[in-house]
Amino acid sequence: MDKQDSSAGMGRVWVSRALVALVFFINVQCALQFVIWPEAYTAAYQLEGAAAVAIVQSFGICFLMWNATYPPVIARPHRYRMLFAVVIAQQLIGLVGESLLYASLSPELAQLGSSVMRFIVFDGAGLVLLVIAFLAARPQRS
Repeated sequence: MDKQDSSAGMGRVWVSRALVALVFFINVQCALQFVIWPEAYTAAYQLEGAAAVAIVQSFGICFLMWNATYPPVIARPHRYRMLFAVVIAQQLIGLVGESLLYASLSPELAQLGSSVMRFIVFDGAGLVLLVIAFLAARPQRS
């Protein structure tokens, strides 16, 4: 690989890092809000009381666990290809699961449906960004 190919390859790696970091940042920001300020989100899930606070906080904790795979991918997206594929699979599972959940909600759960739809939109956009990042970081053939 000559120097020009190498700099183009590193440019793609930096694009990949930036896209994965963007999805990671938004995920973690959402997770921390759920953990720190759960009361602000209980109504969106049609929940009330102390149990509602604990449930929303547990969502945030799950989001943080889900994002533990991102830092190594951000650091070296071209090296951790299998882990990168896991990150994409996690995003896809979230999108499919949320979509199935949304489709199963009855009309009286419209407020909850609106909250689930926000996750569907974000996870769909995140999936697109992650796939673009994965393709950008793939090894180039000479």
